[in-house]
Amino acid sequence: MRLAELRHAGRSPALPLTLSLDGESLELTQWLRVLPGQRYVARARWQGRTVLAKLFVGNKAERHLGRERDGVQWLSQQGLPTPELLASGAVSGKGGWLLFVYLEDALSLGEAWRAVERQAPLSDAQQAILGEALQSIAALHARGLWQSDLHLDNLLKQDGQLWLIDGGGIQASVPGEPLDRARVLENLGVFFAQLPATLEPHLEELLVHYLLANGTHALPLESLLKEIARVRRWRLKDFLGKLGRDCTLFSVQRSASELRAVCRDEVPALSALLDDPDAAIANGRSLKQGGSATVALVEREGRLLVIKRYNLKSVGHWLRRCWRPTRAWHSWMEGHRLNFVGIATPRPLAMLEHRRLGLRGRSYLVTEYLGGQDIIEVFEPYLDGGLPEHMLQAVCALFASFIRERISHGDLKGTNMLWRDGQLWLIDLDAVRQHPDLNSTSPAFAKDRARFLRNWPAESNLHRLLDERLPKANSVDPARP
Repeated sequence: MRLAELRHAGRSPALPLTLSLDGESLELTQWLRVLPGQRYVARARWQGRTVLAKLFVGNKAERHLGRERDGVQWLSQQGLPTPELLASGAVSGKGGWLLFVYLEDALSLGEAWRAVERQAPLSDAQQAILGEALQSIAALHARGLWQSDLHLDNLLKQDGQLWLIDGGGIQASVPGEPLDRARVLENLGVFFAQLPATLEPHLEELLVHYLLANGTHALPLESLLKEIARVRRWRLKDFLGKLGRDCTLFSVQRSASELRAVCRDEVPALSALLDDPDAAIANGRSLKQGGSATVALVEREGRLLVIKRYNLKSVGHWLRRCWRPTRAWHSWMEGHRLNFVGIATPRPLAMLEHRRLGLRGRSYLVTEYLGGQDIIEVFEPYLDGGLPEHMLQAVCALFASFIRERISHGDLKGTNMLWRDGQLWLIDLDAVRQHPDLNSTSPAFAKDRARFLRNWPAESNLHRLLDERLPKANSVDPARP
């Protein structure tokens, strides 16, 4: 294949694939990242060795190639660890390429973080990962550089060495001279905004790792928190916008008869199920048979999934529902929102709406299956007192998250809260809302709190303890952006 042909090769061209670059053969063996029609990143074989190939095509190829090459050169010139650039080239109007040393058995700090992110905030394992990242970021800033697309997956660790990758995001102020404080705060805001908000009380402790490597500026905590909040708002808005469009993260198909949205990595496993969801429900294990919803546990490729069908009880019910977003769509959006802001809920994998002439009908939601007991079962032994502190803290952390994110669940009966891995997980998200302001947040929070407490007798020691320790509605911070 010629390089220019990649522009029309789609999201996953068949492999292995051989390209001719300046008379040299490059055999692509594994796609690592694909931006269709623009950029293709792959593991490849070149001149008898394994390399990382970055291939640029399309109208912006020359610009993207130049940015990547400039970033790599800045890193190298400043003595910062980045994989060696072995070869580069371009064909006018066709595209360009960069070939790097391939870091065998390297693990990104993002992968390492995902293995420990559910631990208690700033556990030793978390601090070790974030400390390494902050030291690397500090070294970058000390040399006048910053990573505009700063996240843990752009730091690779191999045999104890941390490597900076993705030169396309590297920018420079004055190479060799420390960044000014405003730029440092802005870039650290990007970094911390991608971490759970539960780490905010530990920011000063984490900043020590940065300041030990780069003490050029004092970093006011209040200014950093404002920057983190600004970036978080932008990231959430950007992420929610992707849930309804075809992109790297999600496959979305729309027609007059159907809307289908699937997490991109789940498309191969779920396509057949979504082609006939009613058959999957009929063959699965019933979890709920209700007039408004039917829920079943199904198995696909050795994995348990939950599929929820939102029923239409009558023509009148359909007429009331057909013109507004379905409950499946709402739960799809809110499930991803909760996970994005750090509130645990089973990952939504797919949603499907049947339509007639564009009008919405029956809809379906597919999520991961979460084993575990509901909170009433888990807390039952402690009705007369003695609730372990870690359980109490988990409950308080959940309600603090509701306050912080201005979110209400709408139906906190005990069966909608599961206990697993030392934390509470929310299910049944049909009534979840994120509120725009304090006036709507406070009463909704008060209702959630009251409904949660009604899971236990008012005269019980457990009820009294929870009522004493849980945040109150007036804890909502009116100054929060």
